[in-house]
Amino acid sequence: MWRAKEKSNTIQLSFKYRIYPTREAEEKLLRVMEIEAKVYNALLDAVNNARKERKKITPKDTQAMLKDLKIEGKELVYSKVPQMVNNQLWYNINALHELKKKGKKAGKLRYKKIMKTINYNQSGFKVQGDRLVLSKIGEVKVLFHRPLEGEVTGVIIKRGATGWYAIFQVEVEKKPLEKTGKVVGIDLGVEKLVTTSDGIVIENPRVFDKVEGKIKILQRSLTRKKRGSRNYEKTRKKLVKLHEHVKNLMSDYIHKVTSWLVEQYDEIYMEGLDVKEMVENNESKTLRKHILHSNFSKFMSYLSYKAERAGRRVVKVNPAYTSRTCARCGYVKKDLTLDDRIFVCPKCGWVADRDYNASLNIFHAGSGLPLKPVDRKPLLYIPFSEGVYSKFPGRSRKSPSRGGDAPSVRAG
Repeated sequence: MWRAKEKSNTIQLSFKYRIYPTREAEEKLLRVMEIEAKVYNALLDAVNNARKERKKITPKDTQAMLKDLKIEGKELVYSKVPQMVNNQLWYNINALHELKKKGKKAGKLRYKKIMKTINYNQSGFKVQGDRLVLSKIGEVKVLFHRPLEGEVTGVIIKRGATGWYAIFQVEVEKKPLEKTGKVVGIDLGVEKLVTTSDGIVIENPRVFDKVEGKIKILQRSLTRKKRGSRNYEKTRKKLVKLHEHVKNLMSDYIHKVTSWLVEQYDEIYMEGLDVKEMVENNESKTLRKHILHSNFSKFMSYLSYKAERAGRRVVKVNPAYTSRTCARCGYVKKDLTLDDRIFVCPKCGWVADRDYNASLNIFHAGSGLPLKPVDRKPLLYIPFSEGVYSKFPGRSRKSPSRGGDAPSVRAG
């Protein structure tokens, strides 16, 4: 999840790059991840035992235990890395506690065989040209496909499904954009990714739907192969690459859409959606799938941090009845269903695209302006093919085609 912390005129961002460790460096990285898991499991044991004995235990207590832990190979790990493992453990403990407080079903924390990340916080790393030097590991080559901005405050090494990545946590200065004098309400949806109160519709490409058939074929093929065999690994890698392709394509598209919105509008009003609740409470398996793969959480996160850096404002409004309320007279149409794509008001006769009507209501709720009569107008449709190349209305040719900032990743 994106986390951006404000400090005077700076903001914390993360930049993600592909790295290419040598075989020797890769072996060291994997060894460190195995040792991290042993540290995590030892600390988890200490927490569980203390609670069984009804003794109070805190993050400071487990932090103090790190020095005396008898784990083979601990000297091969940079000293601050186990401290970040301790932080990850308590983050997981607190997250589980919050779920239980909300009445959700939550089990207990599991032990780990290997960690997926190595967190170098504040020290233990150095950038030299296209190389990243890591304490206890050595040099690894970095593919800097875009410039690394700001002061680097930490580096997270992540083992992905198709390779290795370095996530640089940096502190950069804010870059306020010139005021445009424009504000907008936006409605996020499955049928259309974005519908604005200006009458602009941006296509939801549903990338996953287009490759779902291939994914099912590969999944069936995988189940017929012997786990651990060469053919099993070949099929597994194909499946992983396909999932990663879908994820990257959608992330890049969302970067471009959110960048355009931040460039064009001083204030953006949107619904404060609880995506997890939307998925859990929906009975339709197909709709749940579409909600998940539309990446609403990622969209809201990208939009928020970009707006903060650009000096823009994102206002979240209550999503209740935005689709069912007439944007002209305020009548609430309680019998509106998900299949009704056109909103027809039985009171005043207002007829409009369902999502456009919702975006107008979101605009009114966010701006605080009273409901005013609105005229129906044709919507401007931006297809995925144009969105990929940032062909949005009013975009300057000098504007960057994408936000450029990668979502941060929590260690563990």
